[in-house]
Amino acid sequence: MTSLSTFTFSFLLLSFSPSFSFFYAFAAGTIGVNYGRVANNLPAPAEVVSLLKSHGINRIKLYDTDSDVLTALAGSSINVVVALPNELLSSVAADQSFADSWVKGNISQHFPQTKIEAIAVGNEVFVDPKNTTPFLVPAMKNVHNSLVKFNLSSIKISSPIALSALQSSYPSSAGSFKTELIGPVIKPMLDFLRQTGSYLMINAYPFFAYAANADVISLDYALLKENQGVVDSGNGLKYNSLLEAQLDAVHAAMSAIQYNDVKMVVTETGWPSLGDEDEIGAGEANAASYNGNLVKRVLTGNGTPLRPQEPLNVYLFALFNENEKPGPTSERNYGLFYPNEKRVYDVPFTLEQLGNGQSMPVNKSNSPAPSVQSGGDVSTTSSVGQTWCVANGNAGAEKLQAGLDYACGEGGADCRPIQTGSTCYNPNTVEAHASYAFNSYYQKKARGAGTCDFGGAAYVVTQQPRFGNCKFPTGY
Repeated sequence: MTSLSTFTFSFLLLSFSPSFSFFYAFAAGTIGVNYGRVANNLPAPAEVVSLLKSHGINRIKLYDTDSDVLTALAGSSINVVVALPNELLSSVAADQSFADSWVKGNISQHFPQTKIEAIAVGNEVFVDPKNTTPFLVPAMKNVHNSLVKFNLSSIKISSPIALSALQSSYPSSAGSFKTELIGPVIKPMLDFLRQTGSYLMINAYPFFAYAANADVISLDYALLKENQGVVDSGNGLKYNSLLEAQLDAVHAAMSAIQYNDVKMVVTETGWPSLGDEDEIGAGEANAASYNGNLVKRVLTGNGTPLRPQEPLNVYLFALFNENEKPGPTSERNYGLFYPNEKRVYDVPFTLEQLGNGQSMPVNKSNSPAPSVQSGGDVSTTSSVGQTWCVANGNAGAEKLQAGLDYACGEGGADCRPIQTGSTCYNPNTVEAHASYAFNSYYQKKARGAGTCDFGGAAYVVTQQPRFGNCKFPTGY
């Protein structure tokens, strides 16, 4: 976890909450939980496994390769991410035989009985005061070589990075990595991830942003509650959550150096249920809101505005309150459970827990959800040049109709295709017609920032929408 001081102020100004984009075939993400053990009062590993299974938690991330924990997880069908600690990076990087011994002693003896799916090599190495950054990529490569040697190459290798690795993050479309990191470590690491089919691990904490800037950041934005959102001045995309803006800043940073094809997993995010007096926003109700809304967003939504078809895969921080963690009070109060296994607050972990297996509604209209033209990976470049405007089904019929009337009237949109008998007339709903009209207006205005809003009734997407044979135009 990165402290507040590592964030730039411009980045902290981003804060919004989730939008559910009904124009896509949804690819639900996954929810996991970080199982930290910096405490002296936690249940035995076997009891923890029972706790996980009883709550439907089937993915966890560890901070080591503790033998007792991995043994307890054997046969549980719980997917596990393990970690090689920062203090071993130099030894693993310098000596392939050391990496072989580590993999043999910590991975081979537990796999496949324990479903180890990835190894986090180091954690937030770029902010490690011991300066282990030079050892990171060589260590990742040596661990991978060892996995191949022992026929374990199905296990992915990555390394969680903090958002402090970004030089620029506002607006999200201008995201870039720190110059001093790009050549020595970012590019080599992303090259490795691309070559091995792995993904970038990201730790992101909107709480830090709110705690330091509560006077300028709306709490609703930070907690993924309903809000008006903000349009990115660089590409016209509308952001409704701080977390999504943070993640897309990283996506943009990768695209800027030609790695837009590398996927991402959020390996840490959370909100403390208790904090010191100056830790504004820490509290049980806010923690329940953040984590609860995030779970709903992950399990029922699609990707971020910049990568809408890539599901969000997230590990919540953390399973337990850990009473021996140093630092402010919040550090010891990120847990979803107390050490006695009672919930700190209610948070669902599965669709069934969200309510009889029903996902959060993402299309309140009765019209069929339009499909999207399939294409390659969404990147910053393509989103800047190829964006469309669609109606927000959650805005309500009255607001949609008002926007439709304006677009087809004073706005000068070409609404002939949605007239009776025309190509885009069906489905004959306000939402479908408004989407076409909003996009026509948006394209006529050269996709300028702020031209896809209509009082909150519209937002920008990066994949071309269509209803049946009705294909939305890109420009005029």
